[in-house]
Amino acid sequence: MKFTLSRLFPCIFIGLFLAIGCSLFLVQPISFASAGPAVYNARDRIHPIFARNGLVVSQEALASEVGLSILKQGGNAVDAAVAVGFALAVTLPQAGNLGGGGFMVVYDTMRRTSEALDFRETAPAAANRDHYLNQQGAVDEQRIRYSHQAAGVPGTVAGLALAHQRHGRLPWRHLLEPAIRLADQGFPVSTELAQSLREARPRMEYWPASLQVFFKADGAAYQPGDTLVQKDLATSLRRIAIQGSKAFYEGEIARKLVADMQAHKGLITRDDLKNYRAVVREPVRGRYRGYEIVSMPPPSSGGVHLIQILNILEAWPLAELGSQSAATIHRLAEAMKRAYADRSEYLGDPDFVNVPIAGLTAKAYARELAAQIDLEQTQPATAIKPGQPQRYESEQTTHYSVVDRQGNAAAVTYTLNFGYGSGIVAAGTGILLNNEMDDFAAKPGVPNAYGLIGGDANAVGPGKRPLSSMTPTLVFKDGQPVLVTGSPGGSRIITTVLQILLNVIDHQMNIAEATVAPRVHHQWLPDELRIEEGLSPDTIRVLEEMGHTVVIKDAMGSTQSIVRGPGGWYGFSDTRRPGGLAAGY
Repeated sequence: MKFTLSRLFPCIFIGLFLAIGCSLFLVQPISFASAGPAVYNARDRIHPIFARNGLVVSQEALASEVGLSILKQGGNAVDAAVAVGFALAVTLPQAGNLGGGGFMVVYDTMRRTSEALDFRETAPAAANRDHYLNQQGAVDEQRIRYSHQAAGVPGTVAGLALAHQRHGRLPWRHLLEPAIRLADQGFPVSTELAQSLREARPRMEYWPASLQVFFKADGAAYQPGDTLVQKDLATSLRRIAIQGSKAFYEGEIARKLVADMQAHKGLITRDDLKNYRAVVREPVRGRYRGYEIVSMPPPSSGGVHLIQILNILEAWPLAELGSQSAATIHRLAEAMKRAYADRSEYLGDPDFVNVPIAGLTAKAYARELAAQIDLEQTQPATAIKPGQPQRYESEQTTHYSVVDRQGNAAAVTYTLNFGYGSGIVAAGTGILLNNEMDDFAAKPGVPNAYGLIGGDANAVGPGKRPLSSMTPTLVFKDGQPVLVTGSPGGSRIITTVLQILLNVIDHQMNIAEATVAPRVHHQWLPDELRIEEGLSPDTIRVLEEMGHTVVIKDAMGSTQSIVRGPGGWYGFSDTRRPGGLAAGY
């Protein structure tokens, strides 16, 4: 966890290499003069920032500033997390949301306890196991991804309200004021948002309410520097500020959401909304080389398989093998494959299926899996089947991390699934609908949009929560939080968060180095070792000689991380997606 200037120079070199090689550093600088000297824009993000009193790291700069302002006004980490969540619904519509869902892992320093808040979407009561199959028995991808029937019952508003109820300090209305202002008065469209909206237009153009919100009155696209105003969303936010989550699930917002569903053969009803509940769960916990790992339990697969993979890797001295060596990457890939094979068989909504968490995260089971790994040659995916743990009893997601001066911490990952979800704005609300029903195994054994295979445990069912890969994570040393992290990235979230932990714990990188280092990923099926640009050609050659099918693809994830260092905290916003900000004081 050491931060030294000498360690920062390799980080700068690697970060610039990634930025150029992956074409990720294409962003216009934005000035935030009001935020103080501890705020860095995209051009400065190669350096982690230092803060003594509190720190917010998110994928969107304005939202980070909102969180920082809440901390400065005496709010705690959860207050800031709630405010950032609502702000991102305005300024990062690709992933920030009111119409989606997600997870939060919270550490309360006074009680010295951690808890997991599950506000994942649920399947409407009208959904059943075969609902998304066509007459030929195949998955109807249009219906499950791009129609009103693609939406699960949203959980974000209920989740943020529950977090505030349990941990918040400042008044609820106060936390929504920045988001209301950003929606009502507008904010400057960034280069990234302008490009993202242009790419999303083919999906939005079928829906007048979507075009009305995200394109100009004459149909023209917003250009960088234009002001995006979202009046309907501002009205919805005002109602939530005044009436709480009841406005969303029982009030005028609910009425408009259901009316839009009824007009387009959607599934969500007034009863579905009224009956939705966010849930407090016990986090999944593990230990790795003296550190305690606290992460999200099912219905996220993230925490379970993060700990499972760490348990397997603990068998080998990764620090001695080197962070980017073929030996290390081979072990990573083989461990990842076994975890994702187990994911396909055992993971689902724990309220409906018996998930063997204790067995999957047991050290003894990890030793069995590690013993199966050939250290010289890869095993094909066809030779790897889900194991036998002892039973006990989207790409456009976003993550943000917050710590406050008392040491409270919040790690939040939430999503609409695809960028802009289904692309559908519910008329009169300004709220984008998720398409999370695609995260179910609509037909067990058939890959979803991320290539993930699911089984009966994740089959569609009324009231069920679809399986997720979101992995908001806290890491502790000697009882104190030392790392807060998480990432978007669909099926690659788990392995992205894994490599942040390995880079910090095993390879002693500062958080900037840990973030910009090239990433790898294997998810069992398809049987390929996916890598980012930046890995040594010699390393790739050795991996191929070991039998790996190595493919270079787009950058993976966008981690937003905070680590404890000498005298305070260090934050870093991933350069893979422009526009993020680490803001502290």
